[in-house]
Amino acid sequence: MSRDDTTRWTLTVSKDTDIALRSYLAQRGMKKGDLSAFVEEAVRWRVFEQTVADARKGFSDLPADEAQRLIDEAVADTRANLFSSSH
Repeated sequence: MSRDDTTRWTLTVSKDTDIALRSYLAQRGMKKGDLSAFVEEAVRWRVFEQTVADARKGFSDLPADEAQRLIDEAVADTRANLFSSSH
């Protein structure tokens, strides 16, 4: 990542969390600079998990067979678009 693609954060975490994370990274041979990469990956996963949870809530009243039909249709459309644009 170039400097233009980054933003500096100031975070506050408990001493226990700091020690646990730094110990975890050290056990895996990671250096101090790897802390940012670890936090960024953790944040991306958390945002993804929350997005999926929100989507599930939005479809919670949809019957399973209807949900599966919509999924199958979306997959078929995506595959059709993917394969038609690559040729």
